[in-house]
Amino acid sequence: MRILYIDVDSLRPDHLGCYGYHRNTSPNIDALTENGRRFTNYYASDVPCGPSRTALFLSRFGIHTGVVNHGGLNADPRRYGRERGFNYPKKFRSWMTVLVENDIHTASVSPFPSRHDTWQVLEGMAEFHDPLNSHAHAADIYPYVEDWLRENAAADDWFLHVNFWDPHTEYNTPLEYGNPFADDSPPEWPDQETIEKHYGSYGPHSAFNPESVGADWSGSWDLERMPEEIADREDFKQWVDGYDTGIRFMDDHVGKICDLLRNKGVFEETLIIVSADHGEALGEFNVYGDHQCADQATCRVPLIISGPEVKLGVDDDLHYQIDLAPTVSELIGAEPAAGWDGQSFAASVTDGESVGHEYLVVSQGAWACQRAVRWDDWLLIRSYHHGGKPIFDDIMLFDIAADPHQTTDLSAQRPEVIAEGLSILQRWHDERMLEAARGVNGGNPDAPDGIIDPMWDNIREGGPLHIQGSLDPYAKYLRDEGREEQAAEIKVNYDLDA
Repeated sequence: MRILYIDVDSLRPDHLGCYGYHRNTSPNIDALTENGRRFTNYYASDVPCGPSRTALFLSRFGIHTGVVNHGGLNADPRRYGRERGFNYPKKFRSWMTVLVENDIHTASVSPFPSRHDTWQVLEGMAEFHDPLNSHAHAADIYPYVEDWLRENAAADDWFLHVNFWDPHTEYNTPLEYGNPFADDSPPEWPDQETIEKHYGSYGPHSAFNPESVGADWSGSWDLERMPEEIADREDFKQWVDGYDTGIRFMDDHVGKICDLLRNKGVFEETLIIVSADHGEALGEFNVYGDHQCADQATCRVPLIISGPEVKLGVDDDLHYQIDLAPTVSELIGAEPAAGWDGQSFAASVTDGESVGHEYLVVSQGAWACQRAVRWDDWLLIRSYHHGGKPIFDDIMLFDIAADPHQTTDLSAQRPEVIAEGLSILQRWHDERMLEAARGVNGGNPDAPDGIIDPMWDNIREGGPLHIQGSLDPYAKYLRDEGREEQAAEIKVNYDLDA
């Protein structure tokens, strides 16, 4: 089997035409759905980038691998302990290792492992091609893909991972590409009232200071596609045009890859998978252009599977991204590793069967410390460290069918739903920790700290990486901007020196 996995940073499903977006951002990806299956409730179990791809390629929850952060103790997988022999324990083989053991040649074109030093995603990857530019455009990635496919496309049994960065902030698609959406209206949300409310508040990547970079928080981007602040709908249009242009630029190169497969005579025979590491907040929780929460905007990602023997249609069931490894393994006739947490949904891919989960639990550990439960139409978010955002309460509840941007917290009105969600979260946590203690599924009691929840380690270390040591300078920045009350609030909330 030939398998092409297109892995796009920060890609929201609701900004693709095949998911109902009103702008023409993705004609080539949309075309894949004509001979494919589209998944509407597909979630990264652990976000953002490093935790997400670690979970994907190891098919294990972050609570088991330990990877829930971008730095500190919980940015690297826990070691395997005494079971580690000449090779890693067989039960914890990576997704790519399983493919290689089943005679699938594996290759990756990606700037991601070197950008994050997240080398675990390459376990079992026979080839790795790095453009040596952490913010490489699709135009920088494509020549590597073109060379590889020209040499290998006609061969049997390969897996090619192609990672595009373009929709990720900073939005800096080459200016000569223009703005395909200059005459298109932006999404209706956030409206002017919401933007004004956000602008009057604060937080990392908020409307007041969406750049939120640099030691003094004053920002360091000077990009034509990105406004310095989002004070009104005009600013928001410029911002979302930048994001959507990145998607369209990436999609153009997806089209080039598909054309190359057609020219090599293997397009119809290739299983093509399109997905993302996480989504991108575009105003949700007053976060613009980043991925800082365990929420719908950040954790829900697209999944399109197109190719031979794929059942055409739409799957609305709940699935984890870590389920993809056992799914693809089953499709090639391979046995999943015993230490994987993921569960195959191959029966949906080939036969349209309903094989989803009853609920999902997702986590964020790099910008806040949160876990969220997604079931029915509900999303409950439990925050343990708010990441400098004043908008969070410790427990929040949203009806995402009626309120997809999570604007109205229903926790006070629906205590019975809160109780149900917290019960699910506690049960999930207990089950994962029992697996860790017993060495079942993705759990490994022989690993250092193997029976400790890494989220608590995050908090012990001072919180998520991108917030550690930065809130005191942020309070000073707010004071310098004349926001004395907000600076004082930061100091009090995080017990900082006055």
